[in-house]
Amino acid sequence: MPDAAPFVSSAMSVEPAWIDYNGHLNMAYYNVLFDRCSDEAFEVLGMGPDYARGRKLTIYTAEIHVCYLRELHEGDRVTCTFHLVDHDAKRLHVYQELRHTDGWTAATAEVLSLHIDMAGPRVAPFPPDVMQRVEAMAAAHSGLERPARTGRAIGIARKAA
Repeated sequence: MPDAAPFVSSAMSVEPAWIDYNGHLNMAYYNVLFDRCSDEAFEVLGMGPDYARGRKLTIYTAEIHVCYLRELHEGDRVTCTFHLVDHDAKRLHVYQELRHTDGWTAATAEVLSLHIDMAGPRVAPFPPDVMQRVEAMAAAHSGLERPARTGRAIGIARKAA
């Protein structure tokens, strides 16, 4: 339902093949978990696999900023949130938190996604039925506090000499 605030994914497990030589979840697989959550949320918004196959419209990720806060290990169970921070006719701005089932946050992601007409491919407006769902989710999420980790930039802070 688009009115869950924020949307929360089904529980997912850290798979053995995802563990790196440091003994914890490889950084790339945090993105896999964020993406699986997004896929569930897009299904709720009417933009799942059937949408792509049948209507030849889909979502592409344009930009993502991940902050790694705490290590995950093989077998850890997590859920992921999907907070629609902003949108327009063609884009979604989303904030996500990857949370261990014990309650702590392992990572955050800020994502800018584009609605795509696959015939181009080119950026295209959401059709009215999908925009209605996006706006319903936006209304449900409008009461959520804007996450402090949105709008961050990457750089090395330097002290004035």
